[in-house]
Amino acid sequence: MVVQSHPELDNISLINTCKPTSFFNGVPVIDLSDPEAKTHLVKACEDLGFFKVINHGVSLHLMARLENEAIKFFNLPHSEKGKAGPPDPFGYGSKRIGPNGDVGWIEYILLNSNRQLPSHKSLTIFNRNADDFRSAVEEYVVVVKEMSCNVVEMMAQGLGIETKNVFSKLLRDEQSDSCFRINHYPPCPDELKGLVNKNLMIGFGEHTDPQIISVLRSNNISGLQISLRDGTWVSVPPDHTSFFINVGDALQVMTNGRFKSVKHRVLAGTRESRVSMIYFGGPPLEERIAPLQSLLAQHEQSLYKDFTWREYKNSAYKSKLADNRLRLFEKAGER
Repeated sequence: MVVQSHPELDNISLINTCKPTSFFNGVPVIDLSDPEAKTHLVKACEDLGFFKVINHGVSLHLMARLENEAIKFFNLPHSEKGKAGPPDPFGYGSKRIGPNGDVGWIEYILLNSNRQLPSHKSLTIFNRNADDFRSAVEEYVVVVKEMSCNVVEMMAQGLGIETKNVFSKLLRDEQSDSCFRINHYPPCPDELKGLVNKNLMIGFGEHTDPQIISVLRSNNISGLQISLRDGTWVSVPPDHTSFFINVGDALQVMTNGRFKSVKHRVLAGTRESRVSMIYFGGPPLEERIAPLQSLLAQHEQSLYKDFTWREYKNSAYKSKLADNRLRLFEKAGER
C-alpha cells in the first residue's frame, strides 16, 4: 500500500477528535452604552476572561475597508508577500508562529501600532495601493485603541479603583508596547480536505495573550475557540459587527488573579478563508507589572513577583505557545 505524502501539512498540527465542539452561547455580551457596563465587564473578566462588546462606536465601514485591504494583500503571490518578511518580529509571516517551533495553517502581518506606519517595511509591497492600506490601518488602530482605553477605564471603575486611568494610561503612553496583527487562515487545498475532515487543523495553537487586553474583530467565519475552566474547548459564534475582547496575562497579574487570562486557539477551515484583526494593548517595556495595592484586601498577599514588561516579553519569547508563561512569575506556594 502506498501512502501519499502531504508536504502542505508537514509540521502542521492536527487534533484528532471524536466529538466536535458546539458553539458556546455563554459568551458575555457587553453593551458599552449601558450605564451598568462597568459592572458587567468586571463579572465577565472574573468568570471567563472573555466577552463581546456591542455599541462600541467603531464604524462598520472602517472595519470592512480594512478587511478588504487585507484580502488584497493576502491574495498577492507568495513571492510578493514574502518581500515583507520574514518578521523580525514585525512584518509578514507564514506557517511559523514565533521562534520556538510552533506552526499553524496561517499567514499574517504584524505591526507595531506605535510606530509610524507609512515608513514600515511591511507596507511597502502594496505599491500604488499602499496609501489605501496605510490609511485604513492607521484610522482603524486609532479608533480601536480609543475604544480599548474606554473599556479598561470602565473596568477600573467597576473594580472601584479611584484612578480610572490606571490601565488606560499604559495603552496611551507614547512608549506603549502595543501591536496590531492581521491574520489570514486560508482554506486547505482540495487534495487535503479528506484528510483534514477527519481531524481539526490548527490555525493558531492554544495560548494566552501576554498583554493587558486583546481586541479582536474577524470576518463572519468561525474558527475561534476558548477553553473553559474545566478544560473544555468551545467554539465562539462569529460576529463581524462586534469585537471580542480577552484578558491578557498582564491584566491577570495587575488584578492579582481576579481577572483571568483566557486560553484560546483558532481552527482552520476547509471551505472559506478567515481574516481577523487584533489590537494587542501592551504597557511600556520598562513598566513594572505587579498586583495593584488598591485591589489587595487586608492581609491579602500578592500572588506574583514584580517584573518589568520587558522581562516578561523576553521570557515569553523563549517559550512555546501553549506554555504557562506566568508560572515563572508566581510566588512559590501562593498558587
